[in-house]
Amino acid sequence: MERSPIRFTADWVAAAVGGRILTGDSAQLFTSVGIDTRTLQPGALYIAIRGERFDGADFVDAAVAAGASGVVVPSGRGARPTGDVVAIEVHDTTAALQALAHAVRRASAAKVVAITGSAGKTTTKEVTAEFLSARYRVMRNRGNFNNHIGLPLSLIELSAAPDVAVVELGMNHAGEISTLVAIAEPDIRVWTNVGEAHLGFFESVDAIADAKAEIFEGASRDTVLIANADDERIAARLPAFSGRVVTFGIDRAADVRATEVVDRGIDGIGARVTTANGAAEIATPLLGRANLMNVLAATGVAVELGVPLDVIQARAARLRPPSHRGEVVRLRDEITVVDDSYNANPAATKRALDVMANTNAARRVAILGEMLELGDRSTSLHQGVGRAAASVGVDRLMTVGGAPAQALGEAAIAAGLPATHVEHFATSAEAAERASALVAAGDLVLIKGSRGVRTDVVVDRLKAERG
Repeated sequence: MERSPIRFTADWVAAAVGGRILTGDSAQLFTSVGIDTRTLQPGALYIAIRGERFDGADFVDAAVAAGASGVVVPSGRGARPTGDVVAIEVHDTTAALQALAHAVRRASAAKVVAITGSAGKTTTKEVTAEFLSARYRVMRNRGNFNNHIGLPLSLIELSAAPDVAVVELGMNHAGEISTLVAIAEPDIRVWTNVGEAHLGFFESVDAIADAKAEIFEGASRDTVLIANADDERIAARLPAFSGRVVTFGIDRAADVRATEVVDRGIDGIGARVTTANGAAEIATPLLGRANLMNVLAATGVAVELGVPLDVIQARAARLRPPSHRGEVVRLRDEITVVDDSYNANPAATKRALDVMANTNAARRVAILGEMLELGDRSTSLHQGVGRAAASVGVDRLMTVGGAPAQALGEAAIAAGLPATHVEHFATSAEAAERASALVAAGDLVLIKGSRGVRTDVVVDRLKAERG
């Protein structure tokens, strides 16, 4: 059934954000909502949020010059426009953005699917959206628009009246998921896993699990949770959820379960997947068991929303990873690069190394950047990855970053990798220079690291020279 788009009139927006119209016509219609004057569209409503390094109230005139029909400004700043432009005054502009998103979510008839976890959120979001788009008009948040600013901007797109929204919820501190869940009020919630990501901000992995468990908040008996049965920390917290639980997994009994798993290395992975609606052989070009778990989570959502299993099977076969998240890049001279440079944590890096172990190649070259935000356990966690690199038979190892990355290489040497086959570089630019000379015909190259280390620089260098 076609739904009517939500109309952003000045009076509707003012009521939604608890603001007061200072200037302009209360019937003024806004065509879009934005917070960045550089990308603002004519007819838009500009919300002047304040960030760590900027104050949006300083750019009200720029917003008007860009064609904004209205602005939301903080009280007491005097940042009101001249002319016919609508000005809505609020106490806190960031809270106003969140309130507007919540009002749009409430006014929309769309189902909202929200995904959290230490790893795999974006891939699970993209796979879920792909499965659901076979039956529904689907909106998904762009890239990693998953925080207290990005999520509201994404939810405001519900004004276009899609059937389903699929969004991810990110966090690196306790209380953040709670805020996002209150804004989104998800009908279906997905919890992918618990890992060491952002451990530097928490006292333990259990504390991370408790923060992720904020996704339970506000659930009713009709709310559905799609949860990882193989993750002990998630399983231990499931009794606290007040809605209905659908589990997924490989190693333990689950409502959506993969058995007879066949890992084909860089050619993908397949399994027999059993659901409440039957079973099917599902194969995907996405790499490794971690991505199989992402597919299982997405399958749980799709089955819940009535997508037939044969449609899921067909769509899984043509999935492609999001940019820099396990992309397989084939270069000249049969050089294959696994570009997983978007981000890294210890568990995800070990899983990426497992993919190398299941792939034949002349040499296996791992270029691993430092994994950030791991706190006091950073060195020991890097050492664990170093031992994993040695155990899977990496032929050459390059590490990039500070002392923890250097410790990764030293641990690999201690675990049996020849010292002459391990090199350390302070920056990705230096690593790219060395990789250019080192990589040879037939090599399989894994490139992975936290965003702050910029291992994508190495990917770009190899693609430019060997593409």
